[in-house]
Amino acid sequence: MTTLSIVTPTYNSMRTLELYMDAITAQDYPHDAIEIVFADGGSSDGTLEKISEYKNGLKGCDIKISVFENKLRTAEAGKAVGVRKAVNEVVCLLDSDNIIPDALWISRMMKPFDEEKIIASEPIEYTWRKEDSVINRYCALIGMNDPLCMFTGNYDRKCLVTNKWTEVEREEEDRGGYISIKFNPRMIPTIGANGFFMRRRELCENFEGDYLFDIDVLWELLQKDSEIRMAKVKTGIVHLFCPDTKTFCRKQNRRIMDFLYFSGAKGRKYPWSRVGKGKIILFALCCITVIPLVVQSIIGFSRKHDAKAWAFHFPACWITLWVYGWGTVKSIFVKAKIADRTNWKQ
Repeated sequence: MTTLSIVTPTYNSMRTLELYMDAITAQDYPHDAIEIVFADGGSSDGTLEKISEYKNGLKGCDIKISVFENKLRTAEAGKAVGVRKAVNEVVCLLDSDNIIPDALWISRMMKPFDEEKIIASEPIEYTWRKEDSVINRYCALIGMNDPLCMFTGNYDRKCLVTNKWTEVEREEEDRGGYISIKFNPRMIPTIGANGFFMRRRELCENFEGDYLFDIDVLWELLQKDSEIRMAKVKTGIVHLFCPDTKTFCRKQNRRIMDFLYFSGAKGRKYPWSRVGKGKIILFALCCITVIPLVVQSIIGFSRKHDAKAWAFHFPACWITLWVYGWGTVKSIFVKAKIADRTNWKQ
C-alpha cells in the first residue's frame, strides 16, 4: 500500500477545520498508511486545540498527526515546512478549507501512481454543493477562484463556461478513472493546489528556500524531463474559498500583493509572462463593456441553473480588475510587500 502524507498549512482555520478532519477520517484508504502534517502560522482561534483533540484520539481519529511551527505564516511557507517534515511516499497538498467529497476519494487520487511516468495527480473539478455560499458555488462552477484565469486560459479545473478543464496545449490518454496527461514544456496550467498529489522525492528535490510554490515545482520538473506525465482524476473537491464579498476582496488583494512581491524578489519560476498581456487587456475590456460577461453567465447558467452564483460573475470580475489594477499601479511607485497576515482568518 503506497503511503501518503497530507500536508496542510493552518492559520486561524477553525471555520473549516472540523469539516476538513471529519472528511479525512471517513476515508476508506488504510489509516495506518496516512499521516497528516500541519504547519501552523500561530493560530489564536482554537485551531491548535482542535487539532490536539484529533491527535489525541478524542475525536475517534486513528491517523498519525504532527504539528510544526510555520514562522512565516503564508500557505507557501507552510507547505515548505510540511513537505520537509513528511515521511511517506506521496504528498498531498490539502488546504484547511478543502473538504474531501466522499470516502473513496484518496483511493481514486492514489490510483494513477501505479503508472510509473505519472508524478502527480489532481481532481479535475471543484464540487458544487447547494448548501455552500454563493461565492463558493460560483468558484466551483467556473473551476477557479480567480476569474482572470478564464481569459488567460491557464486554469486547471472544469469550467462550465468553456466546458473545458484547461485551454493549455497537452496530450491526453483516458485511463477510465483518470486522464493521463503530457504537457508541452512551454506552458502548463496553474496546477498544484486544493488536493494536489505528488511523489515526495520529486517534490523535495525540486524546491529550495522557505517557500514552496507547487506550480513552480511542476514547471521545473517538466523542464528537466518533458516525458513526465500527470493525472487529472475524474472526481472533485470542495473548496470553501470564502463566505462573502468582503473576504473575496481581501483574498484577491492578498493574491496580487504576494504575486508582485515574489515576482519582484525573483522568487518564482513559472513563466507568468507567457500568459500574454493581450489576454489581460481583453479581460479589462470585457469588464468595462460588460456584454461579454453577460454572455459568459448565460452560457454557464444554461449548463448549471444557479442564478445567484452566475450573477456573482460580474462583481467577481470587476473586483479582480480593480484590485489587480490598483495593486499593479501602486507597485510602480511603492515597492511591493508581502501581504500582512496579522489577524488573518481562513
